[in-house]
Amino acid sequence: MREELLEILVCPLTRTKLRWDAEAGELISQAAGLAYPVRDGVPVLLVEEARSLEPLPPRLNRSS
Repeated sequence: MREELLEILVCPLTRTKLRWDAEAGELISQAAGLAYPVRDGVPVLLVEEARSLEPLPPRLNRSS
């Protein structure tokens, strides 16, 4: 993932910076507890497509 791209990308749920996990090929939002996939080099920043890292805090729970 290019550093310039990481500088401008934010989590669509929390609007916080994302961290690149090269091993998993995902963009990590620690604040939301989500991992966004990168498919064919394109970040998929849809909450519905993200993988949960752990149970979400109640204030960020998408099902509420």
